[in-house]
Amino acid sequence: MSRYLEMVDHPSHLKKLTPEQLAELAGDVRQELIEGLAKNGGHLGPNLGVVELSIALHRVFETPRDKFVWDVSHQVYVHKILTGRRDRFRTIRTTNGLNGFALRSESEHDCYGAGHAGTALSAALGMCAARDQRKGDEHVVCVFGDAALTNGISFEALNNIKCTTKRFIGILNDNEWSIAKNVGAIAEYLGKLTTSPRYNKVARDFNNWLRRLPKGDLVAMLGSKTEEALKGIAASVALEPAHGPLEGDGRGGHGSAMLFEEFGLRYLGPIDGHNIPLLVSTLEFAKTCNEPVVIHVLTQKGKGYEAALKFPEKFHGLGPYDAATGQTPAPKSGAAPMWQEVFGRTMVKLCQQNKNVVGITAAMPSGTSLKLLEQAVPGQYYDVGIAEEHAVIFAAGMATMGFHPVVAIYSTFLQRAYDCIHHDVCLQDLPVIFCMDRAGLSANDGPTHHGLFDISYLRCLPGIIGMAPANEDELQDMMFTATLQSHPVAIRYPRGNAEGVPIKEIPAMVPIGKAVVVENFSNTAGSTRVALFGLGPMLTLARAAAVQLRADGFDVAVINPRYFKPLDREVHEFYGKAADVVATLEDHVAMGGYGSAVLECLSEAGISTPMHRLAWPDQFVEHATTVDYLREKHGLTVAALVAGVKSIAARKAPSQTSSATRFA
Repeated sequence: MSRYLEMVDHPSHLKKLTPEQLAELAGDVRQELIEGLAKNGGHLGPNLGVVELSIALHRVFETPRDKFVWDVSHQVYVHKILTGRRDRFRTIRTTNGLNGFALRSESEHDCYGAGHAGTALSAALGMCAARDQRKGDEHVVCVFGDAALTNGISFEALNNIKCTTKRFIGILNDNEWSIAKNVGAIAEYLGKLTTSPRYNKVARDFNNWLRRLPKGDLVAMLGSKTEEALKGIAASVALEPAHGPLEGDGRGGHGSAMLFEEFGLRYLGPIDGHNIPLLVSTLEFAKTCNEPVVIHVLTQKGKGYEAALKFPEKFHGLGPYDAATGQTPAPKSGAAPMWQEVFGRTMVKLCQQNKNVVGITAAMPSGTSLKLLEQAVPGQYYDVGIAEEHAVIFAAGMATMGFHPVVAIYSTFLQRAYDCIHHDVCLQDLPVIFCMDRAGLSANDGPTHHGLFDISYLRCLPGIIGMAPANEDELQDMMFTATLQSHPVAIRYPRGNAEGVPIKEIPAMVPIGKAVVVENFSNTAGSTRVALFGLGPMLTLARAAAVQLRADGFDVAVINPRYFKPLDREVHEFYGKAADVVATLEDHVAMGGYGSAVLECLSEAGISTPMHRLAWPDQFVEHATTVDYLREKHGLTVAALVAGVKSIAARKAPSQTSSATRFA
């Protein structure tokens, strides 16, 4: 670590360094990122790309008085290092360590928390409005990526900036990548901006401002000769269409396609996002503007690390790796496939067999493994960008034309499209299939990425079918079954390795709303009967708990519900009556989840058998190194289940119900 990195414990320390020292600091920060994330992983590529930008921001502005709002905020690692958290940086995304995103409760320098794309422009504008209301003079800077412009919320914010405030600084961090390569017209438009710059009034204003500076100050600021520096500054552009100037546009023949200027924002750029002096001078100019400004900054995702430059998608966010080589550990021999891989392979199989099945992703082809479909059957694959609402309504439109669209979105991101699920899919009873990856915990990422609410927000919608596979073979069967339905279907499965169950070559139909009794009561006389309903992969935990309970003299039945909607009322009611204790297990919050559905079912049937619900508490679960740690802390373990069942059983005498063999 250089003496400069050791010196920076507060943003104010950056103001004491020369441009040359800042450049050296950038190199050291980059090395700290590469070495510091090697053990536990993290969002390496995005942070390598914003090292100079983060340094320039803190050089020019003064947090926490000035506000930085980061879109998604997975690129705040450098910001955290520069704001007094350097000594804890290597704890990031680990148990009791720094959060991997901006977090208001972690530091006064984190003015706004985030974890989803497209929120920053709206949040920053709200801060500007609040500042203007109380006649403050602090600056609000919004850093948003090019991928954020595929999200509709960003355009809702852009539509309101000009009419809301005169002082707004937006920084478009353009690295051409979000997680996967950006798609759509906006990506193409930004590409034209970076290759066809034309100087206009904003450029002249900027140049005039620079020329008013004493030459010595300008040279110190830009680190080069004045004329050469001015030549390196690109400003607002007007783009000519490929066929030539637009006719009759009244502006000398040059068709204006300037996105930001059409929204009433002054545009600077594109500029080199790795040139600290140029970034500093541009930001200083933006501070003087009495109208909203957007600075278009070109950065290189993974800059300074060959492996990250070569594989930007992989190094967007990854687990442990070798800092020297960039190599990641090989999968353990014999390990079960990842749930997402099973989904991706099944999609290929289903699409090859049925031309009416298509896959849709919202900029997560690798995370969902729809990349496999893109490679194998590209004609039945769609990437709509970070636009979950559009993905769902797009799917609804296809469903009206006889298709079975499979929308693969992480559970936490599907929350953004809730009205679309309700209004466009369920209300019209369209056969859209939602495959919700990361249903459960995303331990390192934390509460913005945990998928713990989907059963609650989906099971209240009329007509939807809700499934949760206990293993990878059941996932394949459920996906196949979903393509045969004429109603909406939601399938939830977790992050990580599946159960290691062999997958059939030909998938089978899963009867709608039918549970499976995996292990029945043995009808041991005098034993307390316990019925364990393990939803999805929690069935494995139920079976392990059954072994312990039987060893302690309990008579245990284990049921795989398979569906959280519709419930198999016959099976639930039968075991509700036959058992002395009913326990439900789910990788979901207790409030409104599968256990709540079972409570409702038994109550409506007049069954008062006591229940134990093993589920996540009514709170936002924190991040940690492992899922196991969080389950231990919050009581989602075999030991906690056994203890809960025993506590209830101690208050209730054994049932006198006759032999329970009906569902054997």
